[in-house]
Amino acid sequence: MELRPGALVTEKQLIALTGQGRTPVREAVQKLEWQGLIVVRPRAGLQIAEIVAGEHEGIMQVTKQLEPLAAALVAAHANADQRLALVECARAMSAAAATNDLIGFVDAGRVFDEIFEDACPNRFLSAALAPLRTHSRRLWFSTASVDRMDQSVTRHVAVIRAIQGGDQDAARRAMETLLTYLST
Repeated sequence: MELRPGALVTEKQLIALTGQGRTPVREAVQKLEWQGLIVVRPRAGLQIAEIVAGEHEGIMQVTKQLEPLAAALVAAHANADQRLALVECARAMSAAAATNDLIGFVDAGRVFDEIFEDACPNRFLSAALAPLRTHSRRLWFSTASVDRMDQSVTRHVAVIRAIQGGDQDAARRAMETLLTYLST
């Protein structure tokens, strides 16, 4: 949300903003365009996609079907380092909530998603979830509040605890609870 929906930007501005070179920025723009987060406007630049109110329902409809499966698979297949990284992620989320740091929480949420992607043995499931997670995080952040962050942390921690214990059913249920909350 640092770049507001509808804003026009140039590749040069993105290079300056990210500190990356031309090639990585172009690759990122291509990925973001494919995900529907950037619209390429010939001779005008790049436009940050608008947030469409009805999209959240569609995103969550698919996410609610796939994410609990991913949580169960991660609970079954995560290695010790991944489980430890999730615990560190829970600490980062809790610290962000304690200091009312919405950006820190969103960053920790992104790390949570990356760990899930790495730990999930089904690459097709991870590939399907990646753009949904990006859209969901963007939509959540656009209406974020400290109270919503506190509630989200509690639910994320429940997912992490279930995964830490290797309990596939508990991980699935905890993820369903988190997603129900995020749907509201």
